Amino acid sequence: MTDQSPVVSGSSTPPPGAPVRRPATVAVHAGRPERTPDAPFNTPVTLASVYVAGGDMEYGRYGNPTWTAFEEALGELEGGRCLSFASGLAAVACVLDLVGQGAKVVMPRHSYQGSIMQLADLEARGRLQGVLVDVEDTAAVIAACDDAALVWLESPTNPALEVADIPAITKAAHDAGAYVVVDNTFATPLLQRPLEDDVDLVLHSATKYISGHSDVLMGALVTRDEQLFDVLKKRRDLTGAVPGPMEAWLALRGLRTLHLRVERAQDNARELVRRLGGHPAVKAVRYPGFGAVIGVEFTQGPLAADLLVHKTKLWVHATSLGGVESTFERRRRWKTESQTIPEDLVRMSVGVEHVDDLWDDLRTALDTLVG
Repeated sequence: MTDQSPVVSGSSTPPPGAPVRRPATVAVHAGRPERTPDAPFNTPVTLASVYVAGGDMEYGRYGNPTWTAFEEALGELEGGRCLSFASGLAAVACVLDLVGQGAKVVMPRHSYQGSIMQLADLEARGRLQGVLVDVEDTAAVIAACDDAALVWLESPTNPALEVADIPAITKAAHDAGAYVVVDNTFATPLLQRPLEDDVDLVLHSATKYISGHSDVLMGALVTRDEQLFDVLKKRRDLTGAVPGPMEAWLALRGLRTLHLRVERAQDNARELVRRLGGHPAVKAVRYPGFGAVIGVEFTQGPLAADLLVHKTKLWVHATSLGGVESTFERRRRWKTESQTIPEDLVRMSVGVEHVDDLWDDLRTALDTLVG
């Protein structure tokens, strides 16, 4: 089940008497237009590069009503203020770009490949000092926080599915004077809300669970720190890393069913974890206990993993995740993937199909790998 504890309407400090609503309700109702006669029920797509002078937006790079609706909805779900970006990596770049010259950034060695590659590129150019850590080793992460400017967390990690002790690491990072960002793409705000653990920034590849239909490229940052929000907004304005209005509209439409999709996909994942663990072709199953992403390793190694992803009829061999359809891939097929990820690890993004159909398709393929 998804986390249905109430969330306060708005950002970190609600006005007196503000309603307290559960995430499913927020997902459906946040970011709607005012209910006036003949007003549209949904925020429309605003296709505008220029606005009449005298208002807050002025130009299409500074704002768009369709972005605003999406940002209101995701911000309310996470409990802060949201900025949308052209992609998850554009949001990553915005954060890393604000770190001072030569400063130290701590990041899990099994982070999203794009984040790791951006950090490595900046380090190679002498911009930053990157320190990679095993995020489940809390003591080692805390030790690495010393003299850090930024501590970057993923929980669960991509694709190893390791879980960080977010509260403990955040406290240690703040004591050391560092900011903390958590990539919450896998968990979504329905399963964890890092801002409630004092994290400074939450990041999403909204391409994935937030939009949920494999048809949008978007990213987002959420914070409760008004000063940090203003700095990030100015940086986005300057670099032009903004989403298109159609993408924002599609992402908001996808967000309306986030709670339904996450609940169904997570239930499917838990059942598949149980069944996979009993199949002789499977050597190990990685699952953090929540969410809809599974890691599987095989008794016959990388060749079995490569064969599996080409033998199914329902499961799709693809590199992304978080859509309504079930997808999987052997992550080490990418030469840039961390060398500490097992060669035979297949990351499975479980969708919302009927779990028996998913298992029948998977089992049929797995059976060919035995013997």
